Amino acid sequence: MRMSQMMLRTQRQAPEEAELPSHRLIVRAGLARRLAAGIYSLTPLAYRAIRRIEAIVREEMECIGGQELLLPVVQPAELWRESGRYDAIGSELARFDDAGGRAMVLAMTHEESVTDLARSVITSYRQLPQLVFQLQTKFRDEPRPRGGLVRLREFLMKDGYSFHASQADLDATYEQIVAAYNAIFRRVGLPILMVGADVGIMGGYESHEFMLLAEGGEDTLLVCPNCGYAANQEVAVAAREPAAQGKAAPLRRLHTPGATTIAALCEAASCTADQTLKAVFYTTGERLALALIRGDRAVNDIKLRNLLGVKAVRTLAPEESAAYGLVAGYAGPVGLTLDAPMTLVADESVVGATNLVAGANEPDYHLAGVSYGRDFNADLTGDIATVTAGMRCATCDGTLETRRGIEAANIFKLGWKYSETMRATFRDEQGETQPLVMGCYGLGITRMLACVLEEHHDDAGIIWPSSIAPYAFSLLAAGNDATAREAAEALYTALGAEFTLYDDRDLSAGVKLTDADLLGMPVRITVSARSLAAGGAELRVRRSGETRIVPLADVPEVARALSAE
Repeated sequence: MRMSQMMLRTQRQAPEEAELPSHRLIVRAGLARRLAAGIYSLTPLAYRAIRRIEAIVREEMECIGGQELLLPVVQPAELWRESGRYDAIGSELARFDDAGGRAMVLAMTHEESVTDLARSVITSYRQLPQLVFQLQTKFRDEPRPRGGLVRLREFLMKDGYSFHASQADLDATYEQIVAAYNAIFRRVGLPILMVGADVGIMGGYESHEFMLLAEGGEDTLLVCPNCGYAANQEVAVAAREPAAQGKAAPLRRLHTPGATTIAALCEAASCTADQTLKAVFYTTGERLALALIRGDRAVNDIKLRNLLGVKAVRTLAPEESAAYGLVAGYAGPVGLTLDAPMTLVADESVVGATNLVAGANEPDYHLAGVSYGRDFNADLTGDIATVTAGMRCATCDGTLETRRGIEAANIFKLGWKYSETMRATFRDEQGETQPLVMGCYGLGITRMLACVLEEHHDDAGIIWPSSIAPYAFSLLAAGNDATAREAAEALYTALGAEFTLYDDRDLSAGVKLTDADLLGMPVRITVSARSLAAGGAELRVRRSGETRIVPLADVPEVARALSAE
């Protein structure tokens, strides 16, 4: 491809709002242009890389028996009401009425439509298992798009779905997907860490994310360098510490003016944070929840939501707390009465604990000697704590560390969530009707492109892995020497236009060389009067910086070998 004819414009500077390296490179290399918040136009150069990523994904999915199909982006709202997600999902789901007044949605995922397809096709266990996938556009009205192609509103995605007669069969396919994903990431040059994750709006009972470790990642991960345990902070667990126990002392009122934080309370009551009881009020939209946790820990909203079995939780705003008669900074479980339905939830760090310092439900006062079982009990107990670095690993007792990551893929064991609500069934070997067991497997295509740039770059620009590079070679003639230009033209023909990005623009050698490094094709081939005098063309490997002079006749063979390394 001749750069003089290509729809491409590079930039020396990236916009100030570009925080991630991949975002800066996307803009500077002209790979994409912002059309609206979270919506980008991909230029031909970027789309060549996208197509190569898609080809790898197709190959690996088909290797494990995946069948490619195509499902509609525009779907009737009735399907989403049938699954229960139409009302469960907020403004991220784009809703509209068609010309006939029928309620429609733009799909952010395709569980509903693929389940509808399956229930119209699958009738018997003899047709199972089934694994299908698609490469499709998605739209999620993300309120805070960021990071260029990392968090978009409109994006390309590979999503796959499997249907099974048993949970054991789903488990087997799940492991096949893990192997296929690892192969995909290995082929595109991404070192990926698989971590446990929350099922979120997808539902089901188990999920894993495939994360690229990156300083600018939006997810916090907890990892154990000793045993390899890894999980998103949303669901990470740590070794359980026994609750502080001892003979329960009598309750005592403490005058603690201004002690509305744990730090201030520790100073006022001469205690440590792990001897205090933190009380946080939430609303589920239907009732209140009081979350109780040891004062040196924080409540994990997602764990709390999952334990309560609700769609969402939200901490009460100060004015809401006041309306319920709650005393901000002094709330506690002892003697608490409200004219509203409430669920009291205790973290496992609190269950059985004695002699804690807790709010007295009146301004400027706390209670000392508060003990679980004697002074209060919980309606629900479990792990609702946010795991942080320094906590002990639940698997091997090592010390957990934090990492930042960018999610590249996410897989789920959906189980019967959609098949039961949408009545997608089959007849088993005994002729009994059973709901299909389902799995779901997502992989971001545009996001993977961003991840590749995040991982493979230097100060000069992109360093494309050869497996997905838009072109194998950057070819340029440096200077105004006519012989060099003629040699470059001949090499362009010999190398092949489909493999070569030929900078034939009438620009200085410095600009061409700078753009070649910015665009980052695996091998740069420079022809100049100096290189010809030295014996041929200069070949430079973008990744290693290795440079050599190669006779013109040998350039195609040597360049192909170098680009494949």
